[in-house]
Amino acid sequence: MPVAVTLGALGVVYGDIGTSPLYALKEAAKAATHGGPLTESAVLGVVSLILWALILIISIKYAMLILRADNRGEGGIVALLALLSARNAAPGTWRAHLLVVGLIGAALLYGDGAITPAISVLSAIEGLKVDAPSLTPAVVPITVVILIGLFMMQKQGTGFIGRIFGPVMLFWFAVLAALGIHGIVKAPGVLVALSPLYAFDFLIHQDFHVSFAILGAAFLAVTGGEAMYADMGHFGRFPIRLAWFAVCLPALVLNYFGQAALLITDPTAIENPFFQLSPDWSHYPLVLLATIATVIASQAIISGVFSLTQQSIQLGFLPRMHIEHTTSDAIGQIYVPLVNWMLAAGTLGAVLAFGSSDALAGAYGIAVSLLMAITTLLAALVAIQWGYSPIIVIAVNGFFFVIDAIFFAANSTKLFEGGWFPLLLAAAVAFLMLTWRGGVKLVETARSKLRQPEEDLIETAVNKCHSRLPGTAIFLASAPNGVPLALTQFVKHNHVLHQRVLLVTVQIEESPRISDEDRVVVHDVTPGIIRVILRYGFMQYPTVYEGLKLACRQGKLPGLRLTDVTYYIGRETIIPREDIPGMWVWRESLFAFLQRNAERSAAFFGVPTGQVVEFGTEIEI
Repeated sequence: MPVAVTLGALGVVYGDIGTSPLYALKEAAKAATHGGPLTESAVLGVVSLILWALILIISIKYAMLILRADNRGEGGIVALLALLSARNAAPGTWRAHLLVVGLIGAALLYGDGAITPAISVLSAIEGLKVDAPSLTPAVVPITVVILIGLFMMQKQGTGFIGRIFGPVMLFWFAVLAALGIHGIVKAPGVLVALSPLYAFDFLIHQDFHVSFAILGAAFLAVTGGEAMYADMGHFGRFPIRLAWFAVCLPALVLNYFGQAALLITDPTAIENPFFQLSPDWSHYPLVLLATIATVIASQAIISGVFSLTQQSIQLGFLPRMHIEHTTSDAIGQIYVPLVNWMLAAGTLGAVLAFGSSDALAGAYGIAVSLLMAITTLLAALVAIQWGYSPIIVIAVNGFFFVIDAIFFAANSTKLFEGGWFPLLLAAAVAFLMLTWRGGVKLVETARSKLRQPEEDLIETAVNKCHSRLPGTAIFLASAPNGVPLALTQFVKHNHVLHQRVLLVTVQIEESPRISDEDRVVVHDVTPGIIRVILRYGFMQYPTVYEGLKLACRQGKLPGLRLTDVTYYIGRETIIPREDIPGMWVWRESLFAFLQRNAERSAAFFGVPTGQVVEFGTEIEI
């Protein structure tokens, strides 16, 4: 039902941006004072800037425009790269350069994923300081305990929590709106800031560096907006828009204006205007509610990183990793242990290193603003590819790209205040992605030189194998043509073939999902030898056993008993060589390390472990 899906979108999509009032206006107001007293014109300018950032970036750019650039219902950077066919682009082409840009954009989400839980939970727990300043030393330890519990919980799945995400966040937005109205009633004159002239006039009358600092702080109000596009496949375009325009935007605007009204009447509330906006009796319950809301926001970004990791593995941008499927629903359906604990290390490191939400504000925003700029660029190219007028696309997307660029430039001033942290994380992930991608191409080039053509296999089967072993052998093949290296090794050492040989290749398509009807493609190579291609979308989990079982049900592999077959899989050892053209040897050594420690093919592709035989092959790159 649309209402139920919209409620779910509130919890998953808007958890991050919904907790921005905890720190966004506070940081922007502090930037506006630039060491002096907080003036009414500064408050009005800041809240007007936040309002119009929400309208331009979230309401118009994301909700109305970017959500149109879907890949059969899926959104996000990886979906855009798939639409642009950048994955298999020839080296040196503009699509190949786009792939690099897109992978950098995807990597930025990992930096965002480490910072979001840190600043969100810290800002909630800091509410304790309003009534009990003596608890200040306990803020960081409490935050660390909550975050450790959050990351430990991932292994269990988030089904139960997922079901309460929506109602809790609906209550959170209702509280935001109520607090905002409470503040506006005391100073209704703040509503004049609905006019964008207040933001424009305030910015142009400041020193250049002050204006940039204000823009960088105000951008915190729109961080989390990128989740609208990334999570589109879970909820659909209409529920995401409905949740934003009917609930989130009104509640956020009311709360920001309520905080601004409080600062006009009491400038000393600048240390924590969100919590001081509420009545004294409600501070501790509000801290508890804010903590729950920030945990939900953190859970949403962690689940998003898991989903991005799975998509990147499917499309060959990251090495295979162990992925556990939990029994929960869409937002917590997978758990990636390695990514979970790496995120945990980054998040806890940020909390311990920066120590407060004020300090973390410098680290937050720079990665998101760059990700938004990359998304705007890729969406423009998709629109042109779909036949929209280049003049209109350049004018519209160019306008929003300029806004993104201004916010990125403003956030770049915080590079040495902490902005380096998410960028460093993103750079490390992007480098690993590009190294893995380059290494996979080198290995495939080496494989193609070693791989026999199908004609040789036919010749071997007809003339050189005078006896055939009873039963069925399944050889996993990395390419949909030629002879798998494992089969070449098998024939070379045994001089026989099974009576029935299946050459099985898993192909990941550029579409998010492939239907069961289109899953299996079967054709005969020669009598007794059959090639099977199992097609999966990049949002699906490729399972060889389930694919073959489907082929049997569809009658494409008659007489096959999957319990009686043997799977033969190649296990490759990568040997970097300086005399073979490719990447620098140290990068090839890094790729070899990643390849050695990647999830085994049999485990990753769901092959029954008791039926597997591995053949080792050395490949020089």
